[in-house]
Amino acid sequence: MLKIGHRGAKGHIAENTLESINQAIQFGVDGIEIDVHICKSGQLVVFHDFTLDRMTNGTGEIGKYTLKQLKQLRVEDNYQIPTLTEVLDLIDNTILVNIELKGEATGLPVCQVIDYYVANKNWSLGNILVSSFQEKELLDVFNHNPNIPLAVLTKASVTKAIHFAHRIKTKIIHPNFALLSKDNVKEAQKLGFKVNTWTVNTKQAIKRMKSYQVDAIISDFPDRL
Repeated sequence: MLKIGHRGAKGHIAENTLESINQAIQFGVDGIEIDVHICKSGQLVVFHDFTLDRMTNGTGEIGKYTLKQLKQLRVEDNYQIPTLTEVLDLIDNTILVNIELKGEATGLPVCQVIDYYVANKNWSLGNILVSSFQEKELLDVFNHNPNIPLAVLTKASVTKAIHFAHRIKTKIIHPNFALLSKDNVKEAQKLGFKVNTWTVNTKQAIKRMKSYQVDAIISDFPDRL
């Protein structure tokens, strides 16, 4: 079972920051999950929300700010919003990075970054996983390069996630843990699917997911895994 830090080590340090990701690495994770948006100047930035208000001293939509403007903001008073390339440089192909396509039109730009890192920085596609709730973004990635590993996110239906996964020829689904039972995990795995579940934080829930023999657990507290 893979241990994956959610937005780094979100339970310990501000989510989606280099410091949070570094903390997850110190905990010995097999991978980290991050979210990406495109900012006004065209770069991919690692941030969860569509707006800045919850996590920063800025306000409004992240897509309306240039990278220079975003770098001047502070995440929870202490941290910066990183770019995707800064995160990849920090990880340096040592663990899995699960890039969630959060913002619109992020699929193709993420592909271009992946292509560059595979060609020029010796990254392995085996250390990359691109996930999304947005079918269009996953289709964009699949149509650009069917070799990039994809995962279908769902908080609604394991069956629907599997159905769409067939369209993009992936065998990885990311269901919310509340959707899972021992039976539907076993059924999905029998069909050849890997079941990576999120966001599993309490000791009881972690124990239950382990008893279901899921393939990976994504947690705010990767040290509990």
